[in-house]
Amino acid sequence: MAPSSRCSRGDGSMTGRDPSPTAATVIVTIADEAALGPLARALAATLPARAFLALDGDLGAGKTTFVKALAAAAGIDPAEVVSPTFGLVHVHPLPDGHRAERLVHADLYRLAGCDDLFELGWEELTAAPGWVAAEWSKRIKPALPADRLDILLEVESETARRASFTGRGAALAPLLTALRALPGASSG
Repeated sequence: MAPSSRCSRGDGSMTGRDPSPTAATVIVTIADEAALGPLARALAATLPARAFLALDGDLGAGKTTFVKALAAAAGIDPAEVVSPTFGLVHVHPLPDGHRAERLVHADLYRLAGCDDLFELGWEELTAAPGWVAAEWSKRIKPALPADRLDILLEVESETARRASFTGRGAALAPLLTALRALPGASSG
């Protein structure tokens, strides 16, 4: 399906939205994959019951590894979390009693644009309570929710990554405070 200038069925449901005026950035240096544990636990402990994580970064930057660490911190078997490159979307139920019902993990690399989201049932996937972690989110920028956590992963070395977290929306303020308390964190 060829992308159009809008991402809407005509009802305005998926038209582009201006980013939330409440935006702050925290930068965390991740020395290696083992250092993802404390970061993922801080996120899992402070993400609201409904949260959209817009992940971006070059191939091999660690987007899927990041989602796997977040899933493990939330009680999902990390072996169950694999890149949804070909299936595009994987839905992982969170354990009973968790404040979020599920983790929706999407890899949007193969989409031509946000118009392709309709074929995935995107509105239904993102409307249910839970966390949505969307890799390659820039491909659907007009359809991103205003309230979200933008995560940019950059390769620093073979093992080290730089993660920039930009919280858009007041509900993410406690999360950014928790991230600032991590070793290697700074305000951006």
